[in-house]
Amino acid sequence: MKTAPRTAPGTGRPDRQARAVRLGPRSVVALLLVSAVGVAAFGWPLLAGPSSQVSAHAQDAPWLFAGLLVLLVGVVAAAVSDGGIGPKAVAMLGVLAATGAALRPIGAGTAGIEPMFFLMVLSGRVLGPGFGFVLGSVTMFASALLTGGVGPWMPFQMLSMGWFTMGAGLLPGPDRLRGRAEVLMLAAYGFLAAFAYGTVMNLAGWPFLDSLSSSVAFQAGAPLHENLVRFLAYCLATSLGWDLGRAALTVVLTVTVGPALLRALRRATRRAAFEAPVTFEGTEP
Repeated sequence: MKTAPRTAPGTGRPDRQARAVRLGPRSVVALLLVSAVGVAAFGWPLLAGPSSQVSAHAQDAPWLFAGLLVLLVGVVAAAVSDGGIGPKAVAMLGVLAATGAALRPIGAGTAGIEPMFFLMVLSGRVLGPGFGFVLGSVTMFASALLTGGVGPWMPFQMLSMGWFTMGAGLLPGPDRLRGRAEVLMLAAYGFLAAFAYGTVMNLAGWPFLDSLSSSVAFQAGAPLHENLVRFLAYCLATSLGWDLGRAALTVVLTVTVGPALLRALRRATRRAAFEAPVTFEGTEP
């Protein structure tokens, strides 16, 4: 058996950036479904009205959404796999997920020292949004098992990191943009997405606060503007410094290490020839 990667005429080089996973219609529908449910799971404290039954169960809702997200992330992974994730892609997924999971504990207890984020940005950029979503989710799951960080927040982390990594794969110019311009674009994306990740994860944990002990806690049944002010104050008081450190480190690593890692990832995808047609030569007697 041999593979023959497609090349641009007269160049001998790939005519476009290879993707470990190409998103088909079923995969896109699954991703949209889980993203819609994820938005509801993260945003229900701000969207639920005073008479909502969800508000009446503010302490239970995160557990319900956590269980639902586990099932939906599994559905998305299955749909993406059904679209054509081969053994080479599975091998690369395992290597990158293990690397990301190993990087996460490095910054345990130190504000913002989370080098795994820059790896997710560059991997999503090179390997595409479908692979990126699965990689982000699997990496966060593996790192939670490694660090003992298993709880109702874990499915929210898996979905958030899936979005984070998938977003890098959706950035413009995957086949054309190279060099300094690409690195600066990825650094800017990593900076903004690091803040976005921290903000949506704040939404996941915010309803657990006891409203009697904190003026920034979620108040079930309160008007939207009041809870929004409380949430913004909560973000400023609890996670702004951590998010800023995460964003700054992501930018620094992307600018300094990013060019070399991008070349290495692209070289690996070319050699893996994910999209190459497979042919068979000869048969055993």
